[in-house]
Amino acid sequence: MMAKTIFITGGAGFIGSHVVRLFVNKYPDYKIVNVDVLTYAGNLENLTDVCDAPNYVFEKVDIVDFQAINKLFEKYRPDGIIHLAAESHVDRSITNPFAFIHTNVMGTCNLLHAAKEAWKNNMEGKLFYHVSTDEVYGALECDGTLFTETTRYDPHSPYSASKASSDHFVRAYHDTFGLPIVISNCSNNYGANQFPEKLIPLAINNIKNKRPIPIYGKGENIRDWLYVNDHASAIDIIFHKGKNGETYNIGGNNEWTNIDLIHTLCAIMDKKLGRRAGESAELITFVKDRAGHDLRYAIDSSKIQKELGWHPSLQFEEGLEKTVDWYLANETWVNHITSGSYQKYYEQQYNQR
Repeated sequence: MMAKTIFITGGAGFIGSHVVRLFVNKYPDYKIVNVDVLTYAGNLENLTDVCDAPNYVFEKVDIVDFQAINKLFEKYRPDGIIHLAAESHVDRSITNPFAFIHTNVMGTCNLLHAAKEAWKNNMEGKLFYHVSTDEVYGALECDGTLFTETTRYDPHSPYSASKASSDHFVRAYHDTFGLPIVISNCSNNYGANQFPEKLIPLAINNIKNKRPIPIYGKGENIRDWLYVNDHASAIDIIFHKGKNGETYNIGGNNEWTNIDLIHTLCAIMDKKLGRRAGESAELITFVKDRAGHDLRYAIDSSKIQKELGWHPSLQFEEGLEKTVDWYLANETWVNHITSGSYQKYYEQQYNQR
């Protein structure tokens, strides 16, 4: 008998796969059900090291399919949900806002309603954990202010607006129906297995192949960066120790302008690839700025640090070097992503198990 059954939605994605791996390895008495529809960003190759674990199950289910979600609840009767499944790329949200509304809002509401119905007679020991983003808070001036858990929501992109809406629905189900919930809002993540449309893996791949590194505007936008393994450990702590109804901000205390980040990355890549100093930086190419591009995000994570004892483990330069090492050592993974072969091949492999 398993002590708990946990749904982790979006578990084949970047952050989700790290959370799945952590929970599968750390809690052998938990049944971990990875719920993922395997969109372009879902990759089962991210989890080859745990796919045969006795406490791990994969279910290919779309969270916007209400009937499929209900059947999943009936089949496994979960004690908790860690909800990471989301459309998350801002550029894609500008091109196709409705996909983000569909997945991030309706998908979250489907899960909330299924959890409410499944747990309505006994909510003891149950938890709906919703993983959100710092982008719901809007933008900060370059004045040292930080996002706190009480910062007023002010989303500026279709992506952040859809996440803000889903956050509000999670709180509404808590206030209206008494659903046990926690929410976390996290800063930018980086690390192994990140889909190469995002800044850091895109730059690593382009530098390696001597292609232009596109930088929006003048590269002055500032982000707070968090190593993905540190985010996974924060999720673990919040899931087990967080207080019902509370919000926790998770940040790396690492603010960098995009241009400074890329110059640091270029220097690391020159060293790793045996190139002359400054060679990779010559690939930097400034492009037209993104519509509605927020200037600065920065998280105040003092609440989770003081109340739950979580702290980021790595400084940015150390984490960035570890990330570069991973991408250079995993050329097959990168090639499968860039060619698109990962979607067909790894799903077929899994279905044969």
